This record gives sequence, C-alpha cells and structure tokens, in this order.
Amino acid sequence: MTKTKSTILAIGAAGKFASLVVPELAKRGAKVRGLIRDAKQGKSVIKNGAAEVAVGDLNDRASLNAALKGVESVFYIAPAFIPNEVAIGKGMVEAAKQAGVRRFVFSSVIDPILGALINHAAKGPVEEAIMASDMEYTFLHPTLFFQNYAQAWSTVVKTGSYAEPWSAETRFSRVDYRDVAEVAAIALTEDRLNFGTFELCAEGNLNRKDVAVLMSEVLGRKIKAASLSPEKLAEISKGRGGKNEPSPMKAMFDWYDAHGMVGNPLILRAILGREPRTLRAYFEELVAKPRSSR
Repeated sequence: MTKTKSTILAIGAAGKFASLVVPELAKRGAKVRGLIRDAKQGKSVIKNGAAEVAVGDLNDRASLNAALKGVESVFYIAPAFIPNEVAIGKGMVEAAKQAGVRRFVFSSVIDPILGALINHAAKGPVEEAIMASDMEYTFLHPTLFFQNYAQAWSTVVKTGSYAEPWSAETRFSRVDYRDVAEVAAIALTEDRLNFGTFELCAEGNLNRKDVAVLMSEVLGRKIKAASLSPEKLAEISKGRGGKNEPSPMKAMFDWYDAHGMVGNPLILRAILGREPRTLRAYFEELVAKPRSSR
C-alpha cells in the first residue's frame, strides 16, 4: 500500500545525506517539507524536490513544533558527531509523538550496539525512544558511505596515494547513500518496511589496499595505500570531544584500526530488487564529475 498524499518532514533537508532522500520522495509523489537551519537554503531545497521548507533547529523545540504541524511521517538523520546526540534525538522523537506523527524513519548506523564507538552507541537510546513512542518506525543501519571519499578525491588524484588514520589491513563494508535514500523513501511511502531494522551495505569487504587497487584501475595510474601520521590524526580529532572527554573520532579510529566494520549486502539487495551501487561505479563518477560538483 503506497502512502504519498501526507506531508513528510525531512530533517536537515539541505544536508549532504538528507538532501538525497528528498528527490527520492518527490519521485514517489510525496509532499516533502524540508527542515533547514538557514532560510537561504530554501531555494535549493525546493529545487531538489521539496514542496515547502521550515526553518528550525534541533535544539529549539518551538521551531520543531512548528515544523511538525500537519506532518504524518518524519525522516531523521543526526548531524555527524553532534554534541548531546542522545538528548537531541530523544527530543526529536518526543516532539514528533506529541505532534501526532504516525511514522518515523531513522537513519541510524550499522551496529549501534558498539559501546566503544560514541557515535554508534548514541543511536541505541534514540531507537529505544522511537520504539517506546508507539509510532510506526523503520531503522536504517547503513555502513560507511561512499560519499566520504569525495572530500579526499582531489588529494588522491594530486598525490597518487590514499591515506586513512587506521590500519591498511582492516576491512570495511561501504554503501552509496543514494541507495540508503531510496530505502528511506520506500519506508516513508510504503508499508513493507514498517517495524523493521535493516543493515544496509553494498557488495565487498575491502581493506585500504583493495580500495587503492580499485582507484588505480579507475584512474589508469598507480594509487598507493598510505597511512596518516599520529600528528594528522590528532588534528582530525581535535575539538570533536567535549571538555575532559575523549574525542569520539579517536575512539572510532581505534576501533577501525583493530576491527574494521563489515556487514552483508543481502538486505539492501532484497529491498531494492537490484544490485546496490558499486564502489567502482562511484569512483568512475568522481572521475567524470567537475571538481566543483563533488
């Protein structure tokens, strides 16, 4: 059964990932209201497929209440490493429940049970709050995103190397967030994913050496797998933890160094009814795109 007539609120509609969900919903005839922090983002969000926008902040309950008026379904993804993520997420759930929202789709993370990873563990209490709300729900558990490569791509092309601050041997599953966005749109406009928790991964558990080989094949020249120095790691982690708290990025890098992050593509393939996008195809797109549009 398809639900396309009610208003769907997309949180962070101008952001890198929620902005991919908006056009998928628009394709399905859904009426999307995009929640944005800056009114200047409104035109681009409307152009991307939203019918309307609401200006608000996840820390401002009054603005959330206004944005949720007349909304039947919510798509929520938390900003990466946002301070007080649990409290903000629970507040979003409470606001949605009180506004009479019927369905809540949460873009969470693969393995939210990992207590060593602050950014993973913060998702569990939010999922619990959603379940306790008695709203219909879908939990999306995507692994690392292909889109994270875009920022480093120009450096890869320039230097001939790809570096990360963890072991080159540990293995990772990844996923194109455009596929996650399609699953989110299905969950918001159909009933078949209701009350489900879905691990979302593309094919392949690659270490950095494997990724460098793939980059080399796509670029037609040698790309080597490298490692970032401890000094560079400290620079990346700086300022990401609160006062007297360890950096959540440092904890994440330590886990990646020792264990990697792997999953299984079966669920994503089954939901989409096709093969998920591949990392090779994503790299080919980066080669083809002008630098300004990456």
